[in-house]
Amino acid sequence: MKTFEGKVVLVTGGSSGIGRATALAFAAEGARVAIAARRPGESEEVVKQIVGQGGEAFFVQTDITQPAQVERMVQSTVDRWGRLDCAFNNAGIIGTPFVPTPAYGLETWDTVIGTNLTGVFLSLKYELPALLAGGGGAIVNMSSVAGQIGGPGGIAYYASKHGVIGATKAAALEFATKGIRVNAVCPAVIRTEMADAFPPERAAALLAAHPIGRFGEAEEVAQTVLFLCSAKASFITGQAMAIDGGLLAR
Repeated sequence: MKTFEGKVVLVTGGSSGIGRATALAFAAEGARVAIAARRPGESEEVVKQIVGQGGEAFFVQTDITQPAQVERMVQSTVDRWGRLDCAFNNAGIIGTPFVPTPAYGLETWDTVIGTNLTGVFLSLKYELPALLAGGGGAIVNMSSVAGQIGGPGGIAYYASKHGVIGATKAAALEFATKGIRVNAVCPAVIRTEMADAFPPERAAALLAAHPIGRFGEAEEVAQTVLFLCSAKASFITGQAMAIDGGLLAR
């Protein structure tokens, strides 16, 4: 029997990168997957791939900064399959990296915090009651190594990812006795569209910060998310798990 056979999983930001890899990995392990994202074209391609491999998936267009859309995202999943067992709150943006704080735009700050932190809060707000109604489950939030360390430039990203870890711990403690586990993953640089946008000189400096000598792969993050959502992680909650090639060990 596959690990997530019969389970219902929700992935935000599931149209590309780590979200896409995680949606595909859940489906390969038998889960029915709801993919929430803003981009219909890319999202429907992921759905098509899952269905083509014999799985079940559907797309619900969602802007996670909008409460009504997030509520609809969760309700649509429950309406379709009768329950929600796991969620990966992955959707996020980087904002303007390498920009010093005095020059950082207020509008960019609001957008990054609204997406990366408020979006996670809204997802938790509506996912937790759905998991509770089904008898429990697991949630993984997307943080970053930037949620555990600081750095010069890009203040909103660091602030938002630190905030995700705080929200994760709060929710984990609140629901620890109610059958729901809440954890966060903290990747270093992962080879995605976001990382590909770094200028070559910045990419070289970032690569040098990874003792393992390479950037991570989206599939490596996906497998960690699946582990944290599985029964194998039944005694793990409130944690921020680094997937960083040794970056934080320095």
